[in-house]
Amino acid sequence: MNARSVDPRIPNSPPAKPDETSELHPGSRDLTPLHEVVEAAREVLMAHDPLHARCETVRALRTELLLRRASAPDRSDSVALMSPCAGEGRSLLAADLAIAFAQTGQPTLLVDADLRRPRQHVLFPVANLRGLSQAIEFGTAPQLYGVYDVPTLSVLTSGNALRNPLELLSSHRFAAMVENWRRQYAFIVFDTAPVGEFADGLAVASLVGRVLTLSRAHHTPFQDMQAMLRRLAATRAQILGAVINHF
Repeated sequence: MNARSVDPRIPNSPPAKPDETSELHPGSRDLTPLHEVVEAAREVLMAHDPLHARCETVRALRTELLLRRASAPDRSDSVALMSPCAGEGRSLLAADLAIAFAQTGQPTLLVDADLRRPRQHVLFPVANLRGLSQAIEFGTAPQLYGVYDVPTLSVLTSGNALRNPLELLSSHRFAAMVENWRRQYAFIVFDTAPVGEFADGLAVASLVGRVLTLSRAHHTPFQDMQAMLRRLAATRAQILGAVINHF
C-alpha cells in the first residue's frame, strides 16, 4: 500500500467537543469508561482525509479481513499486526485499520501491545503514563481514550512498562483481559513490537490467534520475513494475509 503525505486541508477549528470524561463507550453500557476524547494526529489519514488513496486501500484491506472473519458469531474479530523489523509502518496501519473497522459503526478497540517502542500515544496524542502495562501489572481497569469523530473507537496505549514486557504479555492477567475484550468489542486491533527484535509479538499472536503480517518494499529483508513466518508457525495463529507497504 502507498503511504502519501497528509493533505493539509483540514479544518482549523473543529466543532467544540463535548465533555466526554468518564462517558461509556457508545453502543454498550458494559464497556470500560473512557477517560478522555482525543483527536488523531494528522498523519492518521483515515481520521482526516477519508477520500485519500491510502484510505481506499485500507478499506479494501478491511473488506478482505471481514471476508475471513471468524465463523463463531459470539466472538470478536481480533487481529495482531506483526512485522519483522522497525520502520515498516505497522503502527500507522494499525491505527488506520482500527478507524476503518470503527467506521462500520461497531465497537472497536485499538491496543498498543508494543511495550518496547510504542507509538499509538503519538498517533493519538496523549501522555503515555498509564496504559496496558499498568493494567496488567496492577490488575486495574485499563485507561481508554475515545477518538474525536470516531465515536465507536477506543484506544489503549502501552503505558510505561514496569518490568519485562514479554513477561507482561505472557501473563494470565493479559490473557484474561483479551478474553474480556472479545466479549465487549466487535473488532480489536493489536499493534506489536518487531518480531525480529523481540518475542513479544509471538505472545500476543498466540492469544489473539489471527495475524496480519506487514513488510516494507525495499526495506524488509526477505530472510527476516521468512524467519518471522517460521516463528509464527509455532504459535499456531492464523495468518490472514500479508501487506507490503510502499513509502
